[in-house]
Amino acid sequence: MNSAIDRFTSLAPKILGILRILAGVLFTCYGAQKMLGAFGGLPPGAGGWMVTLSGTIELTGGALIAIGLFTRPAAFLCSGLMAFAYFIGHAGEGFWPVLNGGSAAIFYCFYFLYLSAAGAGPLSLDALVGRKRRGAEM
Repeated sequence: MNSAIDRFTSLAPKILGILRILAGVLFTCYGAQKMLGAFGGLPPGAGGWMVTLSGTIELTGGALIAIGLFTRPAAFLCSGLMAFAYFIGHAGEGFWPVLNGGSAAIFYCFYFLYLSAAGAGPLSLDALVGRKRRGAEM
C-alpha cells in the first residue's frame, strides 16, 4: 500500500503546477470581467478606482500565476488583494464566509499566500528560467 501512496506523493509537484494554472486562469477571469467586460461584465453602476485597481491586479497577477512567471511576488500581491477584498467587501456582511459571500476571497488569499512561499513548481516559466540560469552558470 505504501508504494501507491509513494507514487501519488511523487506527483505532488506536478499537481501543484496544475492547481497553480487552474487558480491563475480562474483568477484572471475575475480581472477580465472587470477590465474587459467579459463574462457579462460588471453590473451597471459598479466601477471606480477600486474596481479598476483590483481588476488590473486580478488580470495581470492571475495571468502571471497561470504561466508561472514572477509567481512569488504576483501571488503575494494577489493574496493581499484578496485579504483586502474580504475585509472591505464581505466581512461586514456577517462572520461566516459561506453566508457573507467571502469563501472564494479567503480561499484565494490563503492559496496565493502558500504559493508565494512554495513557488510555482516545475511546470512554470520560473522553473524554466531557473534551469537556464543554472545551466549558464556551469
